[in-house]
Amino acid sequence: MSTETKLWHLENFNLLECLSLPDKIKMASKIKDSFIKKNEYIFFPDDPSSIVFFLKKGRVKIGTYSDEGKEIIKAILGPGEIFGELSLVEEGKRKDFAIALDNEVKICAITIEDMEEIMSTNSSLNLKVTKLIGLRLQKIERRLESIIFKDARTRIIDFIKEMGYENGQKIGHEILVKHFLTHQDIANLTATSRQTVTTILNELKEQNLLHLERNRFLIRDIEKLK
Repeated sequence: MSTETKLWHLENFNLLECLSLPDKIKMASKIKDSFIKKNEYIFFPDDPSSIVFFLKKGRVKIGTYSDEGKEIIKAILGPGEIFGELSLVEEGKRKDFAIALDNEVKICAITIEDMEEIMSTNSSLNLKVTKLIGLRLQKIERRLESIIFKDARTRIIDFIKEMGYENGQKIGHEILVKHFLTHQDIANLTATSRQTVTTILNELKEQNLLHLERNRFLIRDIEKLK
């Protein structure tokens, strides 16, 4: 694939908006594109942590396994997101796994060395990556606390509010959230069941607190979500 095409692929990543055109061209020349089939692993726990990935198309699940072999889901990512970023903080070996959730998931990969070289000459990118890592770790910690201390309904509502604050677009007093998650995805991320998620979302809709559409929902008043 040409550098020009790879450059186009990098245009939709918010993390890279701070890069100059020469830096984007340089980065585009170093990335490798690939398609991953549904349910195929991109990396496993204990794999060498030497690559950073950018998700261009489809969804990717990030998780780990407990000592008993139970799957623990940490995040479900969509187009425009970065993953495997802990490679940049000297992780050494992967602690998590990444698996494709859709057919023909498209990723762009860059080595740690090449990513660090670009970051070393761009303080804004360095800061954005550092903040991203910190925010993701905080989110995982909050989610674990929620699973331990809160009931299923509260976990689901907190997740909706989190999406509203982080990804929502304000429309007057309402917040529009565009997303790529299924009810099962939300259930996995909140340690509930798909049936429970569907029930709670329908209750919120009947109470006129939430308007539901495919791949989007409208939060009527985020302060009233309790």
